[in-house]
Amino acid sequence: MKQLPLLVALALAPLVPWSQSRIDARLGSYRAQEEVLYLWSGQQVRRLVPGFESIAADIYWLRTVQYFGGERLFSRQKRFELLRPLVDIATTLDPRLEVAYRYGAIFLSEPSPVGAGRPHEGIELLEKGIAQMPLAWRLRQDLGFFHHIFLGDSDRAAAILNDAAKVPGAAFWLRTLAADLLVKGGRRAEARRMWRQMFEQEEAGIIKENARQRLQILDSLDLADAIAAAVGAFEQRNGRRPADLQQLRASGLWRGPLEDVARVPFRYDVSTGKVEISTTSPLWRPR
Repeated sequence: MKQLPLLVALALAPLVPWSQSRIDARLGSYRAQEEVLYLWSGQQVRRLVPGFESIAADIYWLRTVQYFGGERLFSRQKRFELLRPLVDIATTLDPRLEVAYRYGAIFLSEPSPVGAGRPHEGIELLEKGIAQMPLAWRLRQDLGFFHHIFLGDSDRAAAILNDAAKVPGAAFWLRTLAADLLVKGGRRAEARRMWRQMFEQEEAGIIKENARQRLQILDSLDLADAIAAAVGAFEQRNGRRPADLQQLRASGLWRGPLEDVARVPFRYDVSTGKVEISTTSPLWRPR
């Protein structure tokens, strides 16, 4: 009997594309995803599938991941309007679907072009999950991380991490990290610690991969700062800035790489001396 929901899910799965095409035909110029945005809610879907809410939640979560991946990879505008409604439907159908809260918050919070660039909505989603699962310490951990990383609010982040440390089974290092945030208030060093902790504790998947890329960004930013310092040394020595970064290397003031961790050359502005991650790099994020 325990296999019945899985068997039902497998039986229902082929109906998803058929239902999608029927909705498309009925709506005419509207896409089916727009129906999800304007005509549906989690409570309405719940009333349509009594007893099968968890199966419907899995289907909607699958659609959320497909929608996010499609927008990220194939859409030129990458607007992600339907991301929050889809995640809300999935988590309303199954309020204990922790993966939807954690991944959905990443999707919503990461800046464009990687994500929706709406960290306040990501934080609201995590708060919704905490209200449903107060003992899920990783949701509280993510909430603290997001307040620091995306909103720059170290005080609020520290308070949340201290609360997370009180949850039974929570990681021992949460309280130490909270203290460091209050004492140092540093952005990059503490962000590195947060992403490193997330990378090390997660199994293979979107959260781990996102943390890995964030660590690469931080490494690249450190490297860009070091190159910019060498540019300053060149200017002091020669009374002018180098015309390009290769000239900096020829001077002997820099022997390291002139590209970011993704092996894309840094962008150099000779008029200001700034060295930055190129907008053509997969590691570029708006600052």
